[in-house]
Amino acid sequence: MKIIFCDFSSDHFLSLNGDSSDTNLNGGECMNPMVVNAFPVGIVHVINSGNVESEGDLRMEPSVGLEFNSSDEARDFYGLYAMRVGFKIRTGQLYRSRRDGSVSSRRFVCSKEGFQLNSRTGCPAFIRVQRRDSGKWVIDQIQKDHNHELGLEGENNSPVLQQKPPVAPKSLVEVLRRPKVKLLGQIENGGSSPSGIINFKRQKRGGDGRQPLPEPYTGLEFNTANEAYEYYQSYAESVGFRVRIGQLFRSKNDGSITSRRFVCSKEGFQHPSRVGCGAFMRIKKKDLGSWMVDRLNKDHNHDLGEQTVYVNKFSTASKKFIEEETNGMVSMDLGEMNTGKLIKRSRESKIGTDWYPVLLEYFQTRQAEDTGFFYSVEVDNGSCRSVFWADGRSRYSCSQFGDVVILDTSYRKSNYVVPFATFVGVNHHKQPVLLGSALIANESKECFTWLFQTWFKAMSCCRPKSIIADQDMAIQQAITEVFPGAHHRFSSWQIRAKERENLRSMPIEFRYEYEKCIYESQTTVEFNTTWNSLVSKYNLKGNAWLQQMYDKRESWVPLYLRGKFFAGIPIGETVESIFGTQVNGQTPLREFIPRYEQGLEQCREDERKEDFNSFNLQSFSQTKEAIEEQCRRLYTFTIFKIFQDELLQSYSYIGIKTYEEGTICRYLVRRSGNENDKHAVTFSAVNLSVNCSCQMFEFEGVLCRHVLKVFKLLNIRELPSQYILPRWLRNAEYRILCGAESRVSSQELKAFMIWSLRETACKYVECGTTSVEKYKLAYEIMREGGKRLY
Repeated sequence: MKIIFCDFSSDHFLSLNGDSSDTNLNGGECMNPMVVNAFPVGIVHVINSGNVESEGDLRMEPSVGLEFNSSDEARDFYGLYAMRVGFKIRTGQLYRSRRDGSVSSRRFVCSKEGFQLNSRTGCPAFIRVQRRDSGKWVIDQIQKDHNHELGLEGENNSPVLQQKPPVAPKSLVEVLRRPKVKLLGQIENGGSSPSGIINFKRQKRGGDGRQPLPEPYTGLEFNTANEAYEYYQSYAESVGFRVRIGQLFRSKNDGSITSRRFVCSKEGFQHPSRVGCGAFMRIKKKDLGSWMVDRLNKDHNHDLGEQTVYVNKFSTASKKFIEEETNGMVSMDLGEMNTGKLIKRSRESKIGTDWYPVLLEYFQTRQAEDTGFFYSVEVDNGSCRSVFWADGRSRYSCSQFGDVVILDTSYRKSNYVVPFATFVGVNHHKQPVLLGSALIANESKECFTWLFQTWFKAMSCCRPKSIIADQDMAIQQAITEVFPGAHHRFSSWQIRAKERENLRSMPIEFRYEYEKCIYESQTTVEFNTTWNSLVSKYNLKGNAWLQQMYDKRESWVPLYLRGKFFAGIPIGETVESIFGTQVNGQTPLREFIPRYEQGLEQCREDERKEDFNSFNLQSFSQTKEAIEEQCRRLYTFTIFKIFQDELLQSYSYIGIKTYEEGTICRYLVRRSGNENDKHAVTFSAVNLSVNCSCQMFEFEGVLCRHVLKVFKLLNIRELPSQYILPRWLRNAEYRILCGAESRVSSQELKAFMIWSLRETACKYVECGTTSVEKYKLAYEIMREGGKRLY
């Protein structure tokens, strides 16, 4: 296909088939031909161009079913169509196969899609191509309507465009992908192109037109580590990937840094966007102070050139590594302001713009049905970002069971379409209970701080004692800021993932000793001694990850967590997901709301069943102990079963008094026939207070077998009231209220009373509207109650 561009003012034309010729146009002769080849539209820059019209392939409109050999061909086609119609395109979301992680579909969108920049208008126009089993890519979704005016920016005098009959049946993509041909005449000599000529040229990343840097190689030397980092950043930008700061290694003699690793941003598996890429460059410090590349891997396991270009260019000024903050372990994308101060790069929202109108419509509908429904949207420079919502039932549940909160971000375990997260509590049946839902724009400290503050406000300023959440520094900092004093326990799935990543190269012997140190240490002295011995034995004092985990041991090592209340959620495990597989990071928009409602209703139906069973059925006693009968009447089925098992186990233990002074006694309680299974129990007769070295009550809120053994020795036939937590009782609502006055602030007490009365009233309304007779009965009950109240 030959396309000829003419500018009659300069008698030049361009032939897009790569050859030049003299051609008659409208009876006029075009002289001094200039030849240029088009490039894929995704990297085409148009200067001084107008609306271009042509025939054949150039006139083809995108339609469902249109087939391409590759996704790049589809992008090129859509880009050329966009240029003809009068808009620009961007590469949108990609979706990966759950089986092998390969790209299964792609979206190409109008450049004005979304709201992240002021120039964007939330335009819905896009095409989506899907890969078939044959390897072909087919358009399966399309939206042609734009919400803005069309027309190329800087539109000026339009060039005249005509076309000769095609000389060969070549596809549009073949034409666009021919090698670049230099312009003749003035352009070849460095002069400016003639007026009206469309100048196609490849647009380099960063927009400065630089040629790719020389590739790195082993032995390449730099004056400083900063210089090496800047070089690798520039090289990565020209090739099409991004860089993170990897591990650093220090001298055993003086602690100075001896080598550094710079890795591809897709290295590792801690984030869904990372695919374990092995590309990296390591530099080593030489004796004279310079740095040399001593190890290098240039092979990537993912496509290059598909990531968003840098928002800010790195200046030539020196960039200092933040060793105190990163310590070679935390990888951050850093940008430099004009002042030279390093800051985190701003990140775009990971929530598709098409989600906001759907969610807002759902929120408004729910708010009309439930006066306790709460929602909030984070707005930044006029753009929607994170979203949080909770219905009245969730807010009421938080007033009962908000002492332990889990931020479930399990969507991060795999490639996700939507960053859906939930706040989860544990009810008096040890079931997961929803305390709020959110879509998280990104994993920045600011984002999580907004999320925690919004949850705190929605839950009437309920402060959890303990929070289970991921290890990310952004989450740690947000929890410290919003909930100072709360115990942050790291998510078990993330700890296991990091262990698999960082310990896979270690010998089996090390992993065995590592797990023994973590899970079998009984005292802090024993743990510290064993850990230091392990690190020294395997020469791992310079291992940055191990040092980081040791510094944060109070947030994940079982020994340090036993004395904190976590409602009995086992260390190394977490509660069952509220929504199971019904709603996750892969749920498409059109199915999200129905699945969400269905999963939530199923969760609450399970809770109602347990409530019914606890009030209407009786557990069987297995002893004649008065203490068992007391707990059988008070506890829910689930909690009573835990208590009953501890009571029965206490019969296998022997208690020996080892110390007594005044009203204080100490007992050694050990299992018969097992000298290693032993714990110390201290008892005070003044207020019947007791504590055990196993710390089961502090962790779970149920007394252990060791304490029950001592109670039996002391002939204590009922549990002291302070050891019966209201949150575990059958009528937890009323019991929490009765015992709340002495344990909570007046603000928390008022919030609980509001939600308790609101929930009770909602039950009257729900039941009273099923028939006219029930309405009359409910109305009469509430009216009589109102008379007594006033």
